[in-house]
Amino acid sequence: MTRPSETPADVERWFRDQILRHWPAGLGSLSLRRSPCVRTRCHACATGEQHPSYVLYGRRHGRRFALYIPDALVPQVRRALTNGRALQTLLYEAGRRYVEALKRESARRG
Repeated sequence: MTRPSETPADVERWFRDQILRHWPAGLGSLSLRRSPCVRTRCHACATGEQHPSYVLYGRRHGRRFALYIPDALVPQVRRALTNGRALQTLLYEAGRRYVEALKRESARRG
């Protein structure tokens, strides 16, 4: 919530506090994919079930990447992605609050 007397320094302190609460953080999407293996006569592949595995998809330097995620790490990666989305929302809020604080500060100075 924006306070009428909030300064740019107040916004910075608020934002730094929020960042600490949202670690670990990351961006991307976690997908469960099913793919065939290289073994001949594999029962899972023969029945169409295939082999499930998790993959993190994202972008780096404008290029898409895919990273295998072991099953044991899926909950931690999900948490990081949830925190990353929350940080995106916080960035929008911080930008708005910072600009409003700058405008108030500028108006006070005349």
